[in-house]
Amino acid sequence: MSEKVALITGACGEIGQALVQELAGRGNYRIVTMDLAPLATSIGSLSSEHIQGDLLGKIKYLYDIPLDEIYHLAAFLSSKAELMPEEAHHVNVDGTLQLLQLAAYKSEKRRQAVKFFFPSSIAVYGFSSLAEKQAAGRVTEDKWTHPHTMYGCNKIACESLGVYYSRYLGQRQFEPDAPVMVDFRALRFPGLVSAFTVPSGGTSDYGPEMLHAAARGEPYECFVREDTRIPFMAMPDAIKSIRGLMAAPREKLAQSVYNVTSFSLSAGEFRERTLRDFPEAQIGFAPNPRRQGIVDSWPEDVDDSGARAEWGWQPDYAVERFFDEYLVANIKKRYDKAGAV
Repeated sequence: MSEKVALITGACGEIGQALVQELAGRGNYRIVTMDLAPLATSIGSLSSEHIQGDLLGKIKYLYDIPLDEIYHLAAFLSSKAELMPEEAHHVNVDGTLQLLQLAAYKSEKRRQAVKFFFPSSIAVYGFSSLAEKQAAGRVTEDKWTHPHTMYGCNKIACESLGVYYSRYLGQRQFEPDAPVMVDFRALRFPGLVSAFTVPSGGTSDYGPEMLHAAARGEPYECFVREDTRIPFMAMPDAIKSIRGLMAAPREKLAQSVYNVTSFSLSAGEFRERTLRDFPEAQIGFAPNPRRQGIVDSWPEDVDDSGARAEWGWQPDYAVERFFDEYLVANIKKRYDKAGAV
């Protein structure tokens, strides 16, 4: 099996580190990483080359590297993007545009499409009212794409750029001998939950924040209402979905952007489940109007039937296994070691 060269931007993030380990475990990848930070020691030996610095400032170095696959994970995340929208657009959209241009150049030069993975989000959706959200039910990829946040606007803009570069660049699809274009593939992730990192204040982090606070014996005030419901997914399933989409033959895919999900929970249900393992936990609700408004604009659930039918997507972690085997077990282990429980 010939060696593939994969670029992973944002390699120091939670998805990035897991993806580096996943590709390295296959044995037929040479992995090039990029991030603002130096690589963590856990993955340092797995990268053949690490480019440290801003993507837009360092992209020229990538033109000399042969690339088969690009996993563009680097991003200005949602909470920060609301405070610095212009900078978020620059990093999220301009950075993606430059990488797509790089992928198009390399695809044409070698006459074989570079695969390009982009992690999108349920932040691309937007409802004008809570009643509209509740009436919508499970949302398909082509409905309610009216984001209320800069992060959501950036994500849907990048999806559109990816589709353009993969189908319409220069309108070359009309030329009989048109050069090969980029093979762009994206997943709209729900709230992603990792058992191995402390939540960093993300808009969907209120669920795992409850558990971490309970494990530390600290009270917690949830920043959304008890009835707030959005979809969630365990981090191992996020990696599984990336692997499944990227492995699918292009001719099997009817679209470029897919919803994926595992289960939906309300904040109140997250609290009830936390109390099963930490019955002494003190968890209340003190909704923050700004953050509540953002979460209310996201769907209660998404329809991922396209992913299931076309490339066999199926999560491993339904609700009970997610809590029992993945989240609670590893959070307890974390704080047991720290002597906090």
